[in-house]
Amino acid sequence: MTVANGDSCTVIAGTHKGRSGTVEDLNTSKTGAVTITVREAAGDRFKTLAKSVRKL
Repeated sequence: MTVANGDSCTVIAGTHKGRSGTVEDLNTSKTGAVTITVREAAGDRFKTLAKSVRKL
């Protein structure tokens, strides 16, 4: 399942496990890893791998 800008998601693995928010930015690195920026309700932002999130 893929996420898109504006989707609500929760992080299911990695450093930010348990955090949730809205997807803001999708990027694909040179090696092919897809990263996203997630903004929490409080306004905090963090980057994580798209494979580590689940769409709500």
